[in-house]
Amino acid sequence: MNMRVLLVEGNGSAARGTSSTLRSVGYMIDHAMTGHEAVEMLRRYDYDLALLEMVLPDIDGYEVLRAARAARLDTPIVALSSLNGAQAKVRAFSAGADDYITRPYDTPELAARIQAIVRRSKGYSQPVLQAGVVRLSLDSREVTVKGRLVHLTGKEYMILELLMLRRGTVLSKFAFLDHLYGGMDEPEMKIIDVFICKLRKKLQLAGAKDVITTVWGQGYMLRDETDGDTPLPPAMTKPQRSSEDLPSLAAI
Repeated sequence: MNMRVLLVEGNGSAARGTSSTLRSVGYMIDHAMTGHEAVEMLRRYDYDLALLEMVLPDIDGYEVLRAARAARLDTPIVALSSLNGAQAKVRAFSAGADDYITRPYDTPELAARIQAIVRRSKGYSQPVLQAGVVRLSLDSREVTVKGRLVHLTGKEYMILELLMLRRGTVLSKFAFLDHLYGGMDEPEMKIIDVFICKLRKKLQLAGAKDVITTVWGQGYMLRDETDGDTPLPPAMTKPQRSSEDLPSLAAI
């Protein structure tokens, strides 16, 4: 699962090590060095999860947890700390932590526990998402339509994953750019139209028609067959363009 994680770590060396570990398994990482910075970033941005060191240079991790929960921020927060006593864990859970992982940690276990927490927070207890005849495995990153494997590029998979995780929600092109590139070296926004066009064509050829809906002036959303009785207002939709109408961009 491609996720955006806020790492809260005051030790630069430890932050680099953890960031490298998480990026190696496909996560996008933002870094906050202080507790106050972490609370502000949690308020401003929509993270899938925060990984919080309990010992910070200004306020401790418990204060960060209390401040985040007092502000009614529901971002899952995992305490990551060298403090491994029972009392430290009880305090963290009482303050609002969703899990507590001690250092040194096992990388596969860390990744698996993060994925499990994010899945639960989004309402998915199993690592498989389904919309109509489309099934997406978060663990194997495989997509099938009516049991038939659909071969997607990395970017196409990431777009479909985001659409399925936020099914029924209109996602702007900015949201897709942020998900694909994390704010770094973003190409022109029209690249999203190209990715969506190619993704639609592959899904349609496999037997999933009209899964991705264009909401004119807003973006795209994913609907499954059960949503067919509640169409969007005609003024909000725009006829889908063919690939000939889309800009030609090389090296996608």
